[in-house]
Amino acid sequence: MTVTLVFLAVMMALFGGWLFSHSINVRPWEAQGAGASRSQLPPALTAPRVGLAVFLAVATSLFALTISAYLMRQEMGHDWRPLTVPGLLWWNSVCLVLGSVALQSAWQAARRDNAARLRRDLLLGGGFTIVFILGQALAWWQLQARGIYLAANPANAFFFLLTALHVLHLLGGLFAWSRSLFRLQRGATPREMLPSVELCALYWHFLLLVWGVLFALLLTT
Repeated sequence: MTVTLVFLAVMMALFGGWLFSHSINVRPWEAQGAGASRSQLPPALTAPRVGLAVFLAVATSLFALTISAYLMRQEMGHDWRPLTVPGLLWWNSVCLVLGSVALQSAWQAARRDNAARLRRDLLLGGGFTIVFILGQALAWWQLQARGIYLAANPANAFFFLLTALHVLHLLGGLFAWSRSLFRLQRGATPREMLPSVELCALYWHFLLLVWGVLFALLLTT
């Protein structure tokens, strides 16, 4: 429970600080109309950024609740038989780190109007993420080949649930990533791509953080 509460508190504090830092100069009570209200919004406070922040807050709550259920079910006791975490998950984690680093580099390339580097880093970011997902599927197959099935005991079920939930969020990210890559292939300039690449990078960093918490939880429990 302590891990969950700390994780949730840190993430909410980060989201709150981010939103506050981008909205501190907004004074809607001084607006004299819709046009005036819009003109006072700081350029950094865009609808996609706010939408991403709200979505990440919801995703944080979802993961925090699932982790809480994991810890509470573990404490109930007698039928909980922890499984050995597949060693492949370490290599998968490296792939996810590399994917996040590549998307951060793509974000920098978009800022610097470097189309060739942007295309390369977008491909690398998505490629490493796809390898991570395939690696997770291989880890699930390895567990089942060893006779470790989802319904065998609650620890197995939660392992598959937590890892599958994370993969589902990554698949959603890959959908947004593919749209960005398609726009780039259609001739969009790096400056035009900057907002979407920024959101992809931030989302990947978030999912990397979530995976770090989940992986540490599975290793220690």
